[in-house]
Amino acid sequence: MTGRSRRVEGTKIVQRRAVTAVWAAAALLLTAGCSSDGEGEPSGGGATASSGSSAVAPPSSGATEEAPPAKGSAEVVRTVAEGLKSPWGIAPLPDGGLLVSSRDEGTVTRVDTETGEQTELGEVPGVSPAGEGGLMGLALSPDYASDHMVYAYFTSASDNRIVRMLYDTDKPAGEQLGAPDTVFRGIPKGFVHNGGRIAFGPDGMLYAGTGESGEEGLSQDKESLGGKILRMTPEGEPAPGNPFPDSPVYSYGHRNVQGLAWDREQRLFAAEFGQDTWDELNAIKPGDNYGWPEVEGESDDPAYHNPIAQWATDDASPSGIAFAEGSVWMAGLRGERLWRIPLKGTESSAEPQAFLEGEYGRLRTVVAAGGDRLWLVTSETDGRGSPAGGDDRILEVKVR
Repeated sequence: MTGRSRRVEGTKIVQRRAVTAVWAAAALLLTAGCSSDGEGEPSGGGATASSGSSAVAPPSSGATEEAPPAKGSAEVVRTVAEGLKSPWGIAPLPDGGLLVSSRDEGTVTRVDTETGEQTELGEVPGVSPAGEGGLMGLALSPDYASDHMVYAYFTSASDNRIVRMLYDTDKPAGEQLGAPDTVFRGIPKGFVHNGGRIAFGPDGMLYAGTGESGEEGLSQDKESLGGKILRMTPEGEPAPGNPFPDSPVYSYGHRNVQGLAWDREQRLFAAEFGQDTWDELNAIKPGDNYGWPEVEGESDDPAYHNPIAQWATDDASPSGIAFAEGSVWMAGLRGERLWRIPLKGTESSAEPQAFLEGEYGRLRTVVAAGGDRLWLVTSETDGRGSPAGGDDRILEVKVR
């Protein structure tokens, strides 16, 4: 996509819901305090959260916090569902089911987590899948209990955008998704690096991880929506308390953000693809510059926020992340493993551990399932894997 300046186009707020108003007031009181092949150039180069601070609590050292055990564990206790086509995002439902997006089919499917039964809700109009683009992240509205709205991030013919749709369970299968209402548009699209993860934070605001769409210059351009973490109201307006006036940009200098998760203290973490050297897990501070393309991984330059942890691109190519049992759990695509990063505040408290290495192939999405459980989604049918019988799968994982 050409052009460095992008204009945010979102629907205007007709009225602010009570929860948004409350958190907007809180914002004024808070101080702001893809890697090669896994998801990158074909040549080999280079959450689900509850409704939730206007500006989420800024990172702290966590000096007084208790760290989890240095060593943990991850055990697949069962296969929840199989035979999924290019699954990408999942959103847990209040009744225990899971909504799953198919990147390449452009459909949303409900999976019964008890029986594994799959019911297609419908196809999302306007999805234009190609390369790493298509129907990606899903999130439920903070007011889902009353409005039954499902948000989705997808690649259209002209851009990446976020829409919301009514999920009507009273309609027949295949017809349960209402017409998409575009909440936010104009995110740069490309054959690679489309970002795609969305989640509502503990502040009730909508967060989106975007990619630089293969154009390195976009990440450092604060006027561009590419290579950023964006923060907006549920209606698509720049969220109150954002670090840059009248802008949805929350942090910048990212390459391709596909993992978003919050810890118990409402601190935001994000995973992103490097190019040839380092993939990253970062603690996100509003307004900070995370370095791409000037630096990849750790740097001695104080202008750039260093990652909590970094990995060689062969070992990770991170996509989804989740927080559980005091650690961030990170799904690896090219690395074909689940990483555990134990935390004390916003710093790693011990060396990351790898689990399930090579056992289930490429791992796309991981979501907290409550307590010591995770939902883990494989990604062998995305055009980069080697599908076997049963791929792709959703797994239930017990962690410590």
